[in-house]
Amino acid sequence: MNSIPIRFPRRTAPGPEQRRLSSAQWTITRRISLVMSVIMLIIGVIVYGVMLFAQRADAERETQWGIDHNTIDSPPVCVWMTVERDGVISSTPGTPAGLPVRASLAAVRAGAPAMLERVKRGGEEYTVRTAWRGAEVVQAAYGERFQRADRNHLLLAFAAAEAVGLLLVALASGMLARRAMRPLSEALDRQRRFVADASHELRTPLTQLHTRAQLLVRRSGTATPQQLATDLRRLVTGTRQLGDVIDDLLLSARLSQSPGSREPVDLATLAEEAVSAEDARAQTMRLTVGLRCGPGRHVVMGTTSALRRVIAALVDNAMGHTPPGGEVVVSVDAPLPGIVSLSVRDTGVGFAPEEATRMFERFARGAAGRGRRFGLGLALAREVVESHGGRITAGGRPGQGALFTVELPAARAGETIPRQRTIASCLSAGGGRPDVSGH
Repeated sequence: MNSIPIRFPRRTAPGPEQRRLSSAQWTITRRISLVMSVIMLIIGVIVYGVMLFAQRADAERETQWGIDHNTIDSPPVCVWMTVERDGVISSTPGTPAGLPVRASLAAVRAGAPAMLERVKRGGEEYTVRTAWRGAEVVQAAYGERFQRADRNHLLLAFAAAEAVGLLLVALASGMLARRAMRPLSEALDRQRRFVADASHELRTPLTQLHTRAQLLVRRSGTATPQQLATDLRRLVTGTRQLGDVIDDLLLSARLSQSPGSREPVDLATLAEEAVSAEDARAQTMRLTVGLRCGPGRHVVMGTTSALRRVIAALVDNAMGHTPPGGEVVVSVDAPLPGIVSLSVRDTGVGFAPEEATRMFERFARGAAGRGRRFGLGLALAREVVESHGGRITAGGRPGQGALFTVELPAARAGETIPRQRTIASCLSAGGGRPDVSGH
């Protein structure tokens, strides 16, 4: 059923779809970052422009107030006053070099209207207003050193905010892009998983149908009508099960998962169908495949097609890892109240005990056994069993066979199955060998 050793596939390079998704993610990140950077730059320009306008207006108000009210001895902060009266010019003590602007004083004194200008002296900029005040010409010069310092601090703050903001926006946009791409990535993963699952799940029923069709061809000239009718009925049953597998795969491939419908299912009946379906292949492989049923009720609540897949996968794996002349026994029992157990035991190659849990991982690949084996059967079986509220375990020894056990919650006593099984359903064997059955 299993094999030794178990080999795990190397991590493959991302496919073209994943590369396109990754490229789209980076494109979204770059574009969001660029847009946010432009937005932050525009905001910075607007704030800087508003601040510059407010500073200019403040400078104009200060100089106008100085012209109207201040003297050279009591100017406002950052304002230097100059008064010209009767040809005598007096300035505020400590007036910077280059002030006052004598050309403006002369122009206003000569009859020009009041002047407002910005001049640069000694590396500093000043807002200068010159106007008449009574019998004297007054000039107020407002130094913009502190305003320029404030603007430089604002630019530095905006540069730091732009850098930090760009980093945060890049991180946030990257996360948002990954989140936006996640549904597409999951859809691609589901698509690849569906293809892998479909390839694996269809292999067993197709192999059964092919083997049975070959036997029909061989027996067509020698078999009795009753034998041919029996084989044809089993062929029809196999095609129906193949359709169930396809339906179940399509149902599980839906993007939005929803719990499947649950109904009472008799595990003994499904086990009997699985054993009967393998009798032709068991005969070809020279194996004994039998069924044993314990006492009690073996009804669980679940999806018939999904549970049938689990049993078929376990039986198929057991046969694939059992040499000619070996034996595969499917047992159904009720070991504890509220629990229904189904086990598949084989006399095949077995496996090391430490590999019992790893073999349920997807794509854990066995080296022994017949045919190409991609490690999906046991992983799918575990998914189905766990979705039904049960568990699946494995045990075995190298060279001493393997035992897989599925435990599911039993259905309540009031829940009945569509068709009742008879005791004969637990008396089945395949491969032309003596029955391996009992109660």
